[in-house]
Amino acid sequence: MSGRAVVRDASKAPVVLPSGVLDPEGSTYDPSAKPPPFGRALRKFWGFEETYVNVNHGSYGSLPLPVLAQCNRLSLLAEANPDRFHRSTYMPMLADARKQIAELVGAEHDEIVIVPNTTHGLNTILRNIEWRTGDIVLTTTVTYNAVERSVQYLADRAEGPHPTAHTLVLTYPTTHAEIVAALRAKLRALKAAAPAPFDIAPGDSDSDVRAKHNRLVVVLDAIVSVPGAAMPWVEMVRVIREEGAWSVVDAAHSLGQELNINLGEAQPDFWVSNCHKWLYVKRGCAALYVPKRNQHLIKASVPTSHAYPGADLIRETGDTNFVEQHEWTGTQDFIPYLSIPHALAFRKWLGGEDAINGYCHKLAREGGQRLATILGTRVLDASGEATLCMTNVQLPLPVEETGPNANANGVYTPDVRAKLSALFANRFLNKYNTHPGTFFHAGAVWCRISVQVWTEMADFEYVGKALNEICKEARETILGQEVRGEGSKL
Repeated sequence: MSGRAVVRDASKAPVVLPSGVLDPEGSTYDPSAKPPPFGRALRKFWGFEETYVNVNHGSYGSLPLPVLAQCNRLSLLAEANPDRFHRSTYMPMLADARKQIAELVGAEHDEIVIVPNTTHGLNTILRNIEWRTGDIVLTTTVTYNAVERSVQYLADRAEGPHPTAHTLVLTYPTTHAEIVAALRAKLRALKAAAPAPFDIAPGDSDSDVRAKHNRLVVVLDAIVSVPGAAMPWVEMVRVIREEGAWSVVDAAHSLGQELNINLGEAQPDFWVSNCHKWLYVKRGCAALYVPKRNQHLIKASVPTSHAYPGADLIRETGDTNFVEQHEWTGTQDFIPYLSIPHALAFRKWLGGEDAINGYCHKLAREGGQRLATILGTRVLDASGEATLCMTNVQLPLPVEETGPNANANGVYTPDVRAKLSALFANRFLNKYNTHPGTFFHAGAVWCRISVQVWTEMADFEYVGKALNEICKEARETILGQEVRGEGSKL
């Protein structure tokens, strides 16, 4: 039998949680009891190795044991009757998860769908836009690599038409005012140099577009991955709208780290955020926001769903079945999506968004300064304007001169970078059992520390000791000759 029969009335398939789940210590909590204080006392609610110092939560997220226990129960529920679960049970649970995320970010319920991760969501957006020759996609030099590569792929495809990729140079340290000014200047320069106007506006119907020329799309970060820095994305979206361009917001790090998100007020054209990085949801899970005015543009989910209506019906009704298409894109593990309510309940028990982020933000500021003192260097964001729950600290390694007069034979050749990356990864994982993310920016090497509710100042001190020892090894071995060369300084 072709197709997929769907039972919409969940009341005919009652949910019965299976019994016999084996939960490790820390898998339960009493919602009516006061939680332990932030810091070391909360580690028991995560399944970390005893000696593991987790300061890289921002890369993959860290699932609390109480949420994991609920996921295990849901997995057993799915296996108890796969037919019932996939044809009936999970659908109202998914609708509730979407509703809770929508309420958290100030969106309408059916403007939010769940996808595996932010990169997936951004590809859904970018691959649905019907590009024309002369269209432009603007990214920045701090755009996440996979996203920048996705844009480049669109520009590289043999079959046309396709957009041209452009880049806005952003170098830290910088200020929010400088970023906004640079964005406006870049947009105006692109428009002035274009042979045809960028007159295809967000919200235009398919019939409107036929009589117009091109579109200018900006992919911007809400919070940059590396350096870990908050961007003035709401103001950037306003500038993009004023300049007649489209905004696609990569908010991978926002949910759980950025307070008071209100997409209804900010009005980005598209917005995607991971739920598994900072929100305590099981990986992989992300929220894709498409306001109703733009849902006609997302003609197919990725991969294409059973609910795809076809071009004729879309032209006739203007309805792409946006929500229904993202309800089922093939058999997969839906448990991460359904863990959203359990993650939010655990966060509420800890004190809620303000309490969690108040602790993490304060420690990120103070811990970054402490780490810089230990390393004898500096934090990237001295003003604190771009610091939420991640901080970036320079490592005690050579700094290359940058700019037009820099020595072409700099310290950090591709070979040296590869050797340094291998050294850091090996020592972090095999000797020190921690992993502060390291990256190159503006001629220097930096580390990014992600702060969570279990983090304490002692973790910064431990990481500082490890980094000093690894950097000493790097200077004596990999960088021994380069440090004495021209164009480098400590």
